[in-house]
Amino acid sequence: MPTQSDLADRFLELHLPGTPLLMPNAWDAGSAKVLEHLGFEAIATTSSGFAASRGGLDGSVTLEEVLAHATALTQAVSIPVSADFENGFADDPQGVAQNVDRAVATGLAGCSIEDFARSEEKPIYDLSLATERVAAAAEAAHRSDVHLALTGRAENFVHGNPDLDDTIVRLRAYADAGADAVFAPGVQSAEGIRAIVEAVDVPVNVLALPGTPTVRELASIGVARVSVGGALAFAALGALVEAAEELRERGTYDYWSLAGPGSQAARAAFGAGE
Repeated sequence: MPTQSDLADRFLELHLPGTPLLMPNAWDAGSAKVLEHLGFEAIATTSSGFAASRGGLDGSVTLEEVLAHATALTQAVSIPVSADFENGFADDPQGVAQNVDRAVATGLAGCSIEDFARSEEKPIYDLSLATERVAAAAEAAHRSDVHLALTGRAENFVHGNPDLDDTIVRLRAYADAGADAVFAPGVQSAEGIRAIVEAVDVPVNVLALPGTPTVRELASIGVARVSVGGALAFAALGALVEAAEELRERGTYDYWSLAGPGSQAARAAFGAGE
């Protein structure tokens, strides 16, 4: 089995501009194992998908729950796991650093820190504080033998401020503060993504949303990583809704067209017959 340091180093190596790492987001140990079985080289957690698995909305899980979740996923697979670590579960830089220390201890290869302040009145941290928070997170992520890959996230576009110029200023500041990669979820246009890639000197992650350029197009722009957020978790819930409604409304079992292959994939991923 690779060590945590090996996994963290491998995770960074997989960030190749022009050959984007496809990093699906798992919501539990079972989905993580299936994604590994399907051949993905790294996975991430999803805050919204994990919250949904616990019957809650995004932002409702606690630090302790996220740390336990990260531990469960890193123990389930032998590929790098990066955590959606939300805002670090603290406002002050010292608190963020302490919590990133705890994240490192779960076996993760990477994590992200966002600048969403969890406030309706002022949803995004001021740039100076946001940058200090990333700097503190980076110092904690990099100080041990494990170089945890830290992603700095600018949340403008998903929290009511679709200002590309401010987003680029923030991403550059986060990269200068020590982030190994940057991410601005919600930026979907090829022009906006290209502007970000050209403005920073670290790998850029893109969130795959409806209307986002294809992976091939993102590769041509120089994107280094593509993630899907909670999409796979909610696709699974969508299949659940369709199957349950078919059973209730029609009394038929056509959902086995998906359930059969899903069962086979699970048995293969979980080691049936070993």
